[in-house]
Amino acid sequence: MRERTLVGRRPTFRQVTGGVNFFRVVLLLGLILGSVAVLLSYQRGQIASPLAATPTPTRVAESYFQEAQAYFEAGKLDDPSNNQPGSDLPPINDAIEAYQAALAIDTTNARAWAELARIQAYSSSMLRNDEERLVRLQEAKDSADRAINLDPDDSTVRAIRAFVLDWYAFSRLVQGEQREALLIEAEREASRAFQLDPNNALALAYYAEILADQQKWTQAEKYAAQAVAQDPTLMDTHRVYGYVLETLGKYNSAIQQYQEAARISPNMTFLYIRIGQNFREGIRNPDRALEYFDRAAKINAQLGVQNPLPYIEIARTYTQIGQFFAASINAEKALEFDPTNATTYGQLGIIFRRARNYEGAMIMLKCAVRGCTAEENEMGDSDVVGLPLTSITVAYYYVEYGTNLAFLSRPTENFCPEALVVLQEVREAYPDDPTLISIVEDSEGICRRLQGGASASPFPVFVPTATPQP
Repeated sequence: MRERTLVGRRPTFRQVTGGVNFFRVVLLLGLILGSVAVLLSYQRGQIASPLAATPTPTRVAESYFQEAQAYFEAGKLDDPSNNQPGSDLPPINDAIEAYQAALAIDTTNARAWAELARIQAYSSSMLRNDEERLVRLQEAKDSADRAINLDPDDSTVRAIRAFVLDWYAFSRLVQGEQREALLIEAEREASRAFQLDPNNALALAYYAEILADQQKWTQAEKYAAQAVAQDPTLMDTHRVYGYVLETLGKYNSAIQQYQEAARISPNMTFLYIRIGQNFREGIRNPDRALEYFDRAAKINAQLGVQNPLPYIEIARTYTQIGQFFAASINAEKALEFDPTNATTYGQLGIIFRRARNYEGAMIMLKCAVRGCTAEENEMGDSDVVGLPLTSITVAYYYVEYGTNLAFLSRPTENFCPEALVVLQEVREAYPDDPTLISIVEDSEGICRRLQGGASASPFPVFVPTATPQP
């Protein structure tokens, strides 16, 4: 067959269009101009690249929860540097800050609110004075209330609220009917937590602590032992068992439980304070007591915690064994952390009296009981507000002050008018306390002899010293 040659125009397999499309040209020009505008805006910094990292990475709440737990285990419950004016430290340096950051993202997490309340309550034991502790405990109560509102049927949430209410009730600034009401509410919460989950170790432990505070010793010991058996890995269960055993006078066993709690949470300095107090008051071993108080002081220094309590306990211990110079040095160290703390002045005044430095004790006890100005204050440069007579511990500062005034009175310098007023206040506040009333009567006798013409007794009246607990 003969090949055929194609001539003319080449074949096409697409639709033939005529001329240039005007609308297409306009669209292309618009895209070009838009691209140029975006490029110029990017170069000027008006538009950020979608591939660039965000300046503040977004964190999920769970990462903050994990960070909070790590801080808790390290003993950094509340870093005081966070509250210093002008501090340029990162915003999160402790467990409380981390929980608050997490809850700012996830406000409906009931268990997280409860854990924050637990940490806030424990951190109150590391603060400088009763006023700061009461504020922190109120914050803990607010957090626990939030948790209950979110999940009222969670056993752990109920248990932690019971724990917070119990510690709140035993603040030195909470007295009378308010304390009783808080304890009743705490027991109700603990009972409800136990009913929701009888195997919840925290519920058992906190229930035991409240029962001990209500002097229900048999039940308290039973539940505390069950809590440790249920979960021996929790600091809380050993702490509470130690506390219950301590209230029962079983000091050796109490020390063992506190030591186990400290092994689990080695930077919780209030545990070392309790161990030291048991060695001093129960076992009568001041050397071991000083060892644990010193350990608490050193850990606080490492954590930046400005808590005078370890130094106060060291001072008390040295006072007991007659080393008054060492006692006064440590009491003065305690005042450096809080020069307006009237309680510390009271302790220092008692130490001076035991050392027979009655003149030195006078201004210390006056600052504790009546308050003093910066000019009067020999240990600091701040005014000090005196303590109201609202607890048995404060009553001992009053009776020490009254006794000191009476003892130093002479016909030429008579402090008895003020002494009798202070002693009468103690008599009216605690008429049924035989120890206090005995001291009051002895001191009043000094003033009666002075007014009768005889000089005051050259020997000081012995005044028992209260041992307030943290």
